[in-house]
Parts: sequence; structure tokens; C-alpha cells
Amino acid sequence: MAERQDQAAPDAVLTRIGQVVMLHHGGDREEARRRFLDLWTEIGEHGDPLHRCTLAHYLADTQDDPGDELAWDLRALTAAEELTDERRAGQAGNEGAVAARALYPSLHLNLAADYVKLGRSDAARSHVRRARGAAAALGDDTYGDGVRAAISRMELRLGEGGGSGEGSWGPPRQRS
Repeated sequence: MAERQDQAAPDAVLTRIGQVVMLHHGGDREEARRRFLDLWTEIGEHGDPLHRCTLAHYLADTQDDPGDELAWDLRALTAAEELTDERRAGQAGNEGAVAARALYPSLHLNLAADYVKLGRSDAARSHVRRARGAAAALGDDTYGDGVRAAISRMELRLGEGGGSGEGSWGPPRQRS
């Protein structure tokens, strides 16, 4: 019975994160930020890395200040790296590490966008290259296609793909 509860707990947290994502996408950014921060307090700095990665990844979108957005995106990347490090050490389940690898392209893409906002084009270029390198982990589905297209747009914007870089881009987020 305890094992079943342990398995249900991560699903419950990810479901709660997904509910707040829907609130944010519905236009209530302030309330979404408040609820995300409440969840962050509940999960804690040392909570489950998949939860922290997912939550920080979405929480970054609710920030008004580009520096704060960068800080949350860096927290998401750090948590994703913990997931893959744990898998290598044999301490975590395969599902979390697979989920983290699928998030890397979007995580790096968002970091590139953060650095563009902060006028740090070299750092942005570095992260868009890392996003492109990690894109092999994406599935052949709508999400994967969207992230790959957003990487291409960011490459163009930064002059990495030989284009003018004009136009909007907008990295899609992993569905929780």
C-alpha cells in the first residue's frame, strides 16, 4: 500500500502543476505565480528533482523581471541535471531521467531567450547550440516539432542558422 502511495504522489504533484499551468495560460499570471510559489515552498529546494524541474520551468514564465526568469530557468536546468545524475548512479527511476532528457531542448531554449532579453548574446548562442544538440531526445510529435521549430527560429534570430533573426519565436513548454 505504501508503495502505491509513493507512486501516486509524483502524479498528484505534476497534476497540480498542470492545473496552475492552465490557470496561467488562461491569463491569470499573478495568481499562477502565487500558486506556483506556494507549490515551490511545499516541494522545497531539495524536493523531487522532476517536480522542481517542471515547476521552475513553468514558474519562469510568470516572472516580470528577465533576471528572475533566468534564475528560475537555471533552477529547472539544475534539477534536470540532478535527475540524469541520479539515473547514472542508479538511484532514480528511468522515467524521471527520460522526462529530463526530453526537457533539455526546451530548458536550453528558454535559457537562450533569457540571455537574449538580458543582452547576453554569447550565452544565448551557447544555449541554443545545446538545445539543438539535445533535440534528438524529442519525440516525433507536436511538442517535439514545436520545440525544434522554436530552436530554428532562435538560431535565425541569433545568426546561428544564417537567417535575419526577425520574427517571433516562443518556446513551447513540456506538457505535465
